[in-house]
Amino acid sequence: LYSGASRRLKRTKNEEHKNFGFSLKKNRELKFTKKNFSSKRRNKKNMKYIAYCRKSTDEKDRQILSIEAQVAELKEFATRENLEIVAVIDEAKTAKIPGREKFELVLKKIDKGEAQGILSWHPDRLARNSIDGGKLIYLLDTGKLQDLKFPTFWFENTPQGKFMLSIAFGQSKYYVDNLSENVKRGLRQKLRNGVLPAKAPWGYKNNEELGTIEIDEVKSKILKKAFELFADGGKSFTDISLFLYKNGFTDKNGKPVKIDRLKNALSNKFYIGIIYYGGEYYEGVHKLFITKELFDRVQKQFKLIERGRPNNKHKLSFMGMINCGECGAYITGEKKIKFYKGTNREATYIYYSCTKKLGKCSQMPIPEEDLAMQLTKIISDVVLPEKWASDWYRWLERDEVIEKQ
Repeated sequence: LYSGASRRLKRTKNEEHKNFGFSLKKNRELKFTKKNFSSKRRNKKNMKYIAYCRKSTDEKDRQILSIEAQVAELKEFATRENLEIVAVIDEAKTAKIPGREKFELVLKKIDKGEAQGILSWHPDRLARNSIDGGKLIYLLDTGKLQDLKFPTFWFENTPQGKFMLSIAFGQSKYYVDNLSENVKRGLRQKLRNGVLPAKAPWGYKNNEELGTIEIDEVKSKILKKAFELFADGGKSFTDISLFLYKNGFTDKNGKPVKIDRLKNALSNKFYIGIIYYGGEYYEGVHKLFITKELFDRVQKQFKLIERGRPNNKHKLSFMGMINCGECGAYITGEKKIKFYKGTNREATYIYYSCTKKLGKCSQMPIPEEDLAMQLTKIISDVVLPEKWASDWYRWLERDEVIEKQ
């Protein structure tokens, strides 16, 4: 009996030695794994997600789902994966540059703890620039953002998962940069071919199939008549704007075209075969309906009107400088002198108001002081800081020394 028990004990020790003594560890490991698994399931069950959908208006790729289709797909995906969606936020804006309001709203909700995860169709829906991508990865690092889910992309909140996510964001940015470069290359080639790579000016229309610009048989005749009326003299910019308005030329709101836009049209060298694009001139191959002689007459009349305007007999400071921001008509000024009997003195008041020659306008006359304050604010927003002055003077002196050498 002793001998049999001894052999059984020895065999048991040999089996444990043969299995490297893992029998007990294996059981412990199994219990630990089950505990972790149940814990993970419990955390995942309590996790809340925000569904974010985006499609930019400038994305030509038909492979990208519409916002409605993305919402439907994400809801189906959430149902399959037992994910709780607390909000669905969509946005029709490009992700090439930072500054998407709805995307920032998603990040704020994550930061406040209203949700712990984001659900989106693909990483390129979240970011196509390094700043937004960096924000997401930083939130993952800090633990405020615990998970990202994509039906078309694998992600796990681990160092490897964040590395793969960074690569996905980098690929999205590369796609945008490469697409931009290809577009610019195509634009340069069109210019070399003598074709304007933009919307056709008045009197012309874009041929989308051929990629060319052709004469609009109806509008070209109206515009040519406007050129002739202006060249003959006796017509102001406002008169020409109203003539075009009566014949169907309006702005986006259906109102008469603004004076600045009319001036650009009357001085556009495209009508004599010269394309101005990106600060350079190119020879165009489009057909013309405005002769060089008529165009020159218009430019001559243009200069006469600009030279003679404004009729500033009172030498008002802002006459001829400003157009109405509401309707686009000229701003005129008037000087009023009022006599006060009580103090036996005269006071001079200057007011500026819209001429309202382009139609109805709700703007009321304002004193010169108020107008000056408005202009001062506009200029102060773009003026160079005074602290830069010393640097500019130093650079100027340096350039003068270099030129003398």
